[in-house]
Amino acid sequence: MENSDLKDIASVLRCDSIEMTTSAGSGHPSSCLSAAEIMSVLFFHEMKYDVKNPENPDNDEFILSKGHAAPILYSCLKHAGCIKDDLNTLRKLNSNLEGHPIPRSSKWIKAATGSLGQGIGVAVGMALAAKLQNRNFRTYTILGDSEISEGSVYEALELASYYKLNNLVVIVDINRLGQRGETMLGHGTAEYKMRFEGFGCHVEIINGHSINAIIKSLDNARRSKKPTVILARTIKGKGVSFIEDKEGWHGKALNYEEAEMALSEIAKARIPKIIIEKPIKLTRKFKKSSYKSPKYETEEIATRFAYGQTLASLGKSDSSILAIDAETSNSTYSLELKKVRPKQFVEAFIAEQNMVSMATGLSIKGFNVFASTFAAFLSRAHDQIRMAAISSSNITFVGSHAGTSIGEDGGSQMGLEDISLFRSLAASAVFYPSDSFSAEKLTILASKLPSIKYIRTSRPKTPSLYLKTDKFRAGDFKVLKEGGRDSAVFVGSGITVHEALAAYYKLKKKRIHVAVVDLYSIKPFNHKKFVNFVNDHGKKIVLAEDHRPEGGIGEMIAEKLVGTKIKFKHLSITEIPHSGTSKELLHLYRIDSSAYINELKKKW
Repeated sequence: MENSDLKDIASVLRCDSIEMTTSAGSGHPSSCLSAAEIMSVLFFHEMKYDVKNPENPDNDEFILSKGHAAPILYSCLKHAGCIKDDLNTLRKLNSNLEGHPIPRSSKWIKAATGSLGQGIGVAVGMALAAKLQNRNFRTYTILGDSEISEGSVYEALELASYYKLNNLVVIVDINRLGQRGETMLGHGTAEYKMRFEGFGCHVEIINGHSINAIIKSLDNARRSKKPTVILARTIKGKGVSFIEDKEGWHGKALNYEEAEMALSEIAKARIPKIIIEKPIKLTRKFKKSSYKSPKYETEEIATRFAYGQTLASLGKSDSSILAIDAETSNSTYSLELKKVRPKQFVEAFIAEQNMVSMATGLSIKGFNVFASTFAAFLSRAHDQIRMAAISSSNITFVGSHAGTSIGEDGGSQMGLEDISLFRSLAASAVFYPSDSFSAEKLTILASKLPSIKYIRTSRPKTPSLYLKTDKFRAGDFKVLKEGGRDSAVFVGSGITVHEALAAYYKLKKKRIHVAVVDLYSIKPFNHKKFVNFVNDHGKKIVLAEDHRPEGGIGEMIAEKLVGTKIKFKHLSITEIPHSGTSKELLHLYRIDSSAYINELKKKW
């Protein structure tokens, strides 16, 4: 396409962005106007994609990290022939064109963006997927200059450099102005250049409104052996004199009178004939074979180790299984997959936020991703996990070393908020295995479920409770002990299942009868079945969990007991834990077998 045509398209994109946001009465037109030439060149000159198939695995990929500029993305997709939506329905309740990009709007939107600083991590994951799959597609992302204050941007850059992702192009729209005024460096492109070069990237500084300069920089990126960062110096509100480079216009739509004035200033442009070049089709398929269960040498096995062994077996049977870990793989045991299938393991180093964003990008490109680290450290990436859920990503998160049961490492290393984090996500599933066989079955189950899954694994070794033939279903629970004279139900999850069983045997010697339940599926959960069981076994519950009370298993159970005659006692971690042995800490914080017994003896 001729440069004059691309310039015309940029004018069309500007007009659309103004009209869309004025019709909506809200939005970010000034942020769209600064990126018009960049978007024009990317979508109508640079990128190769099949307009009829957004899921073509060889399409070049685009992530709009500055998600508030969504209107100009929708305009590009409309004129390219990818979508048919009425652009002036932007931000309307029944419209696909939401205020920020989200995959449910269109299959052309690959990841939810708008929580700034994350799009580049997703793009890194997608670019890495191309390398792992031996595909030729390239990945492009546009960042705003405000968002490059986010540390997650630099986490992504160092991994892009480490993995030599020369198929990644990061364009920074340096329009100087953020939400409330000038950005940290304004138009200081020279200092930006030093930063990005310091992370091992090929960096170019260009006039972001010059079609020629944009095309030349993208051509240079194709020849680079490094990830490319294009620093595009632009003007916020470009094309409209009364908002150009002026503060106070971020996130502000023009009224109809202002829009009419603005449109009169933008050069009248025709829409040229648009032909998008299709990518070269490559035949690449994941290889699958029958799953073979791992063999364990001892009866007492930590669930974290059983998870690793199962992951390795899954990986050998399915090449789409991919592990990504934040430099804890010898503790989470995701390293077991690396031992047998090194190309199905990605080291993210100690950068949990970027690990999650990369996992999102990898999952978009078809990998069945298992992302692991210590349970406590996943909270650092809460927002990235939240955005992964909004993106409907297929990721299984695995948090090891959960709770006080880890022992001597102390409170900073104990994941005590992780269940509440994952329970609160839309469409998530949360599993907590108690032995090697449940860990294996729940890992397999997670690999087959869509969306976000969380498996909580423990550090201590635990004895086997189940057989290989036992089945585990999402939403269900296991009854380990029951009888006709049960006075209460002891409920445990993970490590506390073994404490509940120990309490059962102590009470049995005194001819006191209780039922014991392994609540392995925290979300979803069959409340009706559980309530019926408790009603038949004493109408009393003692539940202990190695987690904070807020948002944990006890709260999940308690909310469904309202209006019933069931009495409920909840044991959990209410203090900041100290260092000590696992046994000492379970006793000190009253979630061990003696705590179950003591609660049963108290007045109900």
